[in-house]
Amino acid sequence: MSTTQTSKIEIRKATSSKINEVDFQNLSFGAVFTDHLFECDFKNGEWQNPVIKPYAPILMDPSSKVFHYGQAIFEGMKAYKDVNDDVWLFRPDENYKRFNNSAVRMAMPEVPESVFMDGLNELLKIDQEWIQKGNGSSMYIRPFMIATGAGVVANPSDEYKFMILLSPAQSYYAGEVKVIIAEHYSRAANGGIGAAKAAGNYAAQFYPTNLANKDGFQQVIWTDDATHTKLEEAGTMNVFFRINDTLLTAPTSERILDGITRKSLIAMAEKEGLKVEVRPVIVSELVEAAKNGSLKEIFGAGTAAVISVIKGFSYQDVYYEMTPIENSYASLLKEKLTSLQNKLSEDTFGWTVKVQ
Repeated sequence: MSTTQTSKIEIRKATSSKINEVDFQNLSFGAVFTDHLFECDFKNGEWQNPVIKPYAPILMDPSSKVFHYGQAIFEGMKAYKDVNDDVWLFRPDENYKRFNNSAVRMAMPEVPESVFMDGLNELLKIDQEWIQKGNGSSMYIRPFMIATGAGVVANPSDEYKFMILLSPAQSYYAGEVKVIIAEHYSRAANGGIGAAKAAGNYAAQFYPTNLANKDGFQQVIWTDDATHTKLEEAGTMNVFFRINDTLLTAPTSERILDGITRKSLIAMAEKEGLKVEVRPVIVSELVEAAKNGSLKEIFGAGTAAVISVIKGFSYQDVYYEMTPIENSYASLLKEKLTSLQNKLSEDTFGWTVKVQ
């Protein structure tokens, strides 16, 4: 294992690579990781000892507060390789800001931009051979922070670990999905942590999603906790509805994640001249639109999925099938966004950032 120092980051390179063992044409999302990871610890009130090292398990005290009180946050972002073998990030500043917003909400220390961005860039450069070219291929990036302080007293930890993992990816949530609209369970509540990318938000979704799976649905469209009348998110994604020629999506709130793909699609749709309304979308409005034929499309949007078309939805034991349409907004916007991310079209928004 060789050791060097770059921009105050210690770099310990793996003695050999796993890359030749990977079938890049048959990747399961989030199951394969590159040769290295980035790690930095928060101790004695400061971030210290940033290091890039071979991917391996970590040793932790069983009383670490993450195991007992759930102080854990993460981000999801992607890097892309263009035809010239240059590597690009998509709106990393937005991920960085959201990560620290989550940290504040979970009583965790903010990560300095130099730690987050320098660590990410150096890690991507070291493992850049793992990034495959071509529309649909990307490097999924998982920055996360966990509470590592020992002790089972119910208070915030005084020590934390920030890490970045890299996982080569193809399409996620491939194909169309059927969803059920939540009538009882909630993803988040007013005053809660729904707007934070906190690990517990996702764990709480698993049980109702399992129930939906048993009934033949792939995901749940979450509704507001107070009345269950407002449509908010679909599974782990933001959700869009097209009624006639208007694209609708719920406004962000303390219940709804400020999705980066979501805000990018809104900007792209408006640039394409599509009518977009960011407002509460009511369940009864969706059902009526499905009945009278004005509901044209539903799709989820997120970093991993980009856009996932929803084939139909169930509400109060009635299933409403979507009629496939040509020239859908989902296909238009996905093509526009992925072309921009892969540097196949001009980035007029200034969203892509070169890794160098």
